[in-house]
Amino acid sequence: MTTSVTPPGMIEIGIDGKPVRVPNGTTVFDAARINGISIPTLCHLQNQTPVGVCRLCVVDTGARVLSASCVRPVEPGMKVVTNSEKVLNVRKTLLELLMSDHPSPCARQEKSGDCELEALAKAAGISQPRFAKRSVARGNDDSSLAIAVDHDACILCDRCIRGCDEVKNNFVLGRMGKGYSAGIAFDLNAPMGDSTCISCGECMVSCPTGALTNKGLAGTAIAGGPGAEIFEAEELLQIPVFKGVSGTFLELNRGAIVNRHFRKGEVICREGEFGSTAFYIVEGRAKVSISTPIAHVKTQGGAKGFFNRLTSTLVGREEDKREEEARDRTIPIDASVDLSYGNPVAELGPGDLFGEMTCMNFYPRSATVIAESDVVAYEMLRNVLDIMLKNKTFRAQLDETYRRRALENHLRGVPMFADLSPEFIGHLKEGVELQRFAPGQAIVQQGEPADSFYLVRIGFVKVSENYPGGEMVLAYLSRGDYFGEIGLLGGGVRTATCTALDHVELVRVSGDDFRDMVARFPSVRTGLEAVAAERRAANQQRLQMVHSVPIDQFLSQGLMEAQSLLILDLQNCTRCDACVNACADAHDGVTRLVRDGLRFDRYLVATSCRQCRDPLCMVGCPVGSIRRRNSLEVIIEDWCIGCGLCARNCPYGNINLHPFEVLADDPENAGRKKAVIKQKATSCDLCTHLKEPSCVYACPHDAAHRVDPKAFFGEMLSQGGAK
Repeated sequence: MTTSVTPPGMIEIGIDGKPVRVPNGTTVFDAARINGISIPTLCHLQNQTPVGVCRLCVVDTGARVLSASCVRPVEPGMKVVTNSEKVLNVRKTLLELLMSDHPSPCARQEKSGDCELEALAKAAGISQPRFAKRSVARGNDDSSLAIAVDHDACILCDRCIRGCDEVKNNFVLGRMGKGYSAGIAFDLNAPMGDSTCISCGECMVSCPTGALTNKGLAGTAIAGGPGAEIFEAEELLQIPVFKGVSGTFLELNRGAIVNRHFRKGEVICREGEFGSTAFYIVEGRAKVSISTPIAHVKTQGGAKGFFNRLTSTLVGREEDKREEEARDRTIPIDASVDLSYGNPVAELGPGDLFGEMTCMNFYPRSATVIAESDVVAYEMLRNVLDIMLKNKTFRAQLDETYRRRALENHLRGVPMFADLSPEFIGHLKEGVELQRFAPGQAIVQQGEPADSFYLVRIGFVKVSENYPGGEMVLAYLSRGDYFGEIGLLGGGVRTATCTALDHVELVRVSGDDFRDMVARFPSVRTGLEAVAAERRAANQQRLQMVHSVPIDQFLSQGLMEAQSLLILDLQNCTRCDACVNACADAHDGVTRLVRDGLRFDRYLVATSCRQCRDPLCMVGCPVGSIRRRNSLEVIIEDWCIGCGLCARNCPYGNINLHPFEVLADDPENAGRKKAVIKQKATSCDLCTHLKEPSCVYACPHDAAHRVDPKAFFGEMLSQGGAK
């Protein structure tokens, strides 16, 4: 009889009665896999370090307890049993425990039918676990644009953590909590969208269940059409700005980015149109401009009789200077450049990104972009744009473009910063910090120490103050606006809370650089102090108002900050609509009044601009043309493009679009003009420049009145409290 000799470096063991030879140091799991013997597992992937946390791969090695085969190295003469009744019963119990907390079917099972846990449970004959389900849900995290997180579907296998750490070296994911409260966390337990996650997709690919799934939904592919080429994942990975992005993620989002070719003179996008994509120019030049008349609506005339009319015309700021009109010299748009007020035209070139806010938040296009030469551009949906914005190479390129082309224009666009020297602006270009904030994230809190000055680069920032009884929204700041000067110039404490309303990017100027700036440039300090003093006075006035009138009753109906209100006494009103008809007759057939609204006691507060405590009309304006004065009165700037978003956002129907006939270039006949209809947003201000509005004059029953709400309702509340 001959006996075989085991080669050096090899170990002979038995698996389910079958003798096998494997290299020294091999795990039992790999030894079985090499020899075609399947052992189930949930926590182990071949490209990751085995950790043995799921224990589903247990086998009997003849020891006192069963061993996790993925971390158990082989030993000479070891006898391994992988499918005994004892082993199978233990695995089934483990699967039942996992399934008892699993939201079956999970998102992955619903989408693709390949949840590894549910597949193993089905194979083991488990339909209904014997154990009670978790009583408290761990919840979902929907903050990422690319990946959906369902903590209830997480089995704590740690595959996502090892994929993030070992495969991609990003070190974003980790474990949080102990025992029953344990879970995965991003950074220091931040929402995934707010964390340093770059959306590479490795965690999602590694996850065995529906805890981390792709947000790819039906309809996320961009329409093709002439001049569009759909990228394959392999092609994208060869492009420098996509270096480091997960190929699996790009494959899952195939069609979410296309390569477009535009001929000279072709329109890439038009102002006012709604969209969902952004453009990144690779080759060629494009002209960006707004075609709307740079003017605002001015109403003239008086209400001296039923046959007198108020006429609405378009006038520029030089013809009709309004109190606290914007001091800006530039018009903010959704691109890497701003437009001049006097000549709203600029140029975009290779490396420029435009349409970012339209893509991320579905705002209307802020400007029209036309190819000045043949243009090649990448058009992308927001799941791809979000990945690119987190790509360090791409972000560095965008930041450098902003510092080089737009930062100086943003600073000089504010007249009080116009005197900054080129040397100091050069210093700021190198010293400022560019920061990103997710929707709802607090930037600064009221009452905390002031250490920075901020310039809004992208998005909308909500500025609010907290009062006993409620929050008062002071303003929504958009691209080119600034905040933080009051705390730095005053007592060093923030006087308001600033919160990111959507995806926001800010330019942070340190407190030291700010103090250096106001010390070296007295005109800058004077201008900032004047604005700060004006805002403090307005704050003090509101504070006195809060102390004299019960704020909760006003805030509950949005009446407190109105400058004037149209009220209808319902005891006298006969619903004849004479007020509405008079308003339409007086404003070129476009009524600004609707006989509907909130009710307070026996009075109906008709729809007219009440300068709300939370002015939703200001949210999302693509060119930042609607804003608040320090008196809280809403003003619509000359460069309104008539997209209608403010009218749709106003919950009280107080903003209307007024059509005007203007002359514009005829695209079919070069050098000629033709009449076109352009719209401008306008709101009812109750004819505050007149002694009596047409609606009040027309009421035959003395039911309509224009009142000062603080005096009128304050007296009512005082009388009610005395009874």
